[in-house]
Amino acid sequence: MKAIPTIQKYMTVMPHTIGSDQTLAKAEQMMSEYRIRHLPVLSGGRLVGILTDRDVRLVESFKDVDPEKVTVDEAFTPDPFVTSPGSPLNEVCAEMASHKMGCALVVDNHKLVGIFTWVDALKAMGHLMETRLKN
Repeated sequence: MKAIPTIQKYMTVMPHTIGSDQTLAKAEQMMSEYRIRHLPVLSGGRLVGILTDRDVRLVESFKDVDPEKVTVDEAFTPDPFVTSPGSPLNEVCAEMASHKMGCALVVDNHKLVGIFTWVDALKAMGHLMETRLKN
């Protein structure tokens, strides 16, 4: 039986990030340009949370919210799910599924090194099915 791969094999390395002092308009522009739904949030170079497209839509749905003036700091989710590059793929996927999380942030030595989204999980599943279950 083959060993379970680690999250490092399937994560997206060097994810795009945004500063907590940036505007929601900037976050939206980045998400659109890079075709992503999750932006790790940094403050002073330190990971402080995650901003999702849902977070942005929710805050912008409030009356009198100007995305050019509201900052990421007012919309992001603190304490995101963080894992290490060596974490087993099955454990990370199970944790994401049980808490209905869209991503896991991958940190090594207190530094953000990757992001693992449900899209990455689907790619991993496809790859594993092709390589391990094929006749």
